[in-house]
Amino acid sequence: MKETFIVHTDFLADSDALFHWVKHFETEGEYVVKGDRNTIKKHRIEGVFLNGKKFKTPNFFQSLVYQFLRKSKACRSFEYASKLIESGINTPFPVAYYERFSFGLKESYYISQQLDYDFDFRVLNHNPLWPNRKKILEQMATFTYQLHERNIHFMDHSPGNTLIIEKEKGVFDFYLIDLNRIRFEPLNFRQRMKNFRRLWLSKTMINSMAPVYAKLYGKSEAETHQLMTYYSRKFQRKVNAKKMWKRRRFKF
Repeated sequence: MKETFIVHTDFLADSDALFHWVKHFETEGEYVVKGDRNTIKKHRIEGVFLNGKKFKTPNFFQSLVYQFLRKSKACRSFEYASKLIESGINTPFPVAYYERFSFGLKESYYISQQLDYDFDFRVLNHNPLWPNRKKILEQMATFTYQLHERNIHFMDHSPGNTLIIEKEKGVFDFYLIDLNRIRFEPLNFRQRMKNFRRLWLSKTMINSMAPVYAKLYGKSEAETHQLMTYYSRKFQRKVNAKKMWKRRRFKF
C-alpha cells in the first residue's frame, strides 16, 4: 500500500488534524453533498472551516491509470488551485490532498478552505430579474477573457462551477470550483467562444456578454455574438437530444 498526503505550506501546522479528518471522514464533519459520485463535507479545524471532497473510487482499469499514468482528481484539484491563485484567478484556497493506492487508486480526497459566497452563476440562468444581472454578466465576460488571456482552458466552465461574491456595490468577484479538468494552453478565438457553451446562455445573456468580450479581444460584436450563439445552441441541442433519448429508452 502507498499513501500520498500533501499539505499546503500555510497549513503545515495542522497536518496531524487534517490527516486525522481524512482517516475519519465518514464519521467527522457535516455533509454538504452526499452523492453517488462524490461526497463533500464541512469541518472546522483550528477555527477554520474547511471543505473536504471524497472522490468516487474508480473502476479497476481507471484506478491503475491514476496510479501509473495520470494524476488523480484530488492531486489535479490541489495543483490547479495553486496555479490559478498564482495566475491571479480566484478559487477556494487549496489546503491538502490525500491518495491511497493498492493495486490502483483506492481513495482520494481534496481539502480546501470553505468559501462563504453570495450565489453561483446558476441563479442568472433561472432568474432573469436577478438584481444587477446585466452587470454581473458583463463582469463574467471580462473574467472569462482573463482566464483565456492567462492560457487557462477551464473545460468545466458551467453555471454551478462559478461562485460569486459581491465585493462592493456593483463589483463582483468570481471563484472557480471543480478544477480537475483544466488545460493550461493558448486558445484561439473559436476555442474561446466554444468555452462559453456550458454556461447555458440565453439570447439575452449573450447580448450582455458578447459586446464586452468583443471589445476586450478586438473582434467585431457581430462575429463574437454569432460564434458564442452557435456553440451555445449546438451544446444545448446535444444535451436536450440526449435527455430525450434517455426518456424514450426508459419509457420503452
